[in-house]
Amino acid sequence: MEKAATWLKQSLHYEFSDVRLLEKALTHRSATGNNNERLEFLGDAVLQLVISELIFQERAESSEGRLSRLRSSLVKDATLAQIGAEIGIGEHLVLGSGEKKTGGNRRASILADAVEAIFGAVYLDAGFDTARQLILRTYRDRIEDLPAGAELRDPKSQLQEFLQGRQLPLPDYRMEEVTGKAHKQLFEVSCTVDYLDLKTTGTGLTRRDAEQDSAAAMLAKLDEQV
Repeated sequence: MEKAATWLKQSLHYEFSDVRLLEKALTHRSATGNNNERLEFLGDAVLQLVISELIFQERAESSEGRLSRLRSSLVKDATLAQIGAEIGIGEHLVLGSGEKKTGGNRRASILADAVEAIFGAVYLDAGFDTARQLILRTYRDRIEDLPAGAELRDPKSQLQEFLQGRQLPLPDYRMEEVTGKAHKQLFEVSCTVDYLDLKTTGTGLTRRDAEQDSAAAMLAKLDEQV
């Protein structure tokens, strides 16, 4: 864990008093021993509170609905996975042999979970104020680039508006696959626009998230064609 501790100090400017918390935060459930699922649960709650407080103060004019959409854009798995990739957390994950072989250190869901677990571990190691400061540092660039209210429409709404504006049929969303244990399932949903002969897929920890992910992929594909 010495290499991981050095990495964390350089990337997030934090040094654990109890290095065992760091080890647990970086250990995926596919590996033997204590894993990071409980820390992920705790870190998610800490992150939600910190981001909720931040946007509540930064967007005094926003309604509850807009605040919820803004928070969702900041704490969703895709954003957390991007953060994990940016800070290089995948290089320090402890994975089982199966996950190692299939590139688990690059899988978005695993990166997202590990980032939340780090937040939870810091909370236990040094308390809420320190965890809050670490989260704000981690999110600094994203906080500076908070999207305007009009940009917060979810991908499914944006796709619907795009198609309706061109008098095209609405997309069809279909469940393709559900994997994982009952308490930690991963959904895969397809989005099809038959009229344009286009199909995309998306994944998420809920069916709704997977639909949003597939809609976002469809918007990106449509943008390429415009």
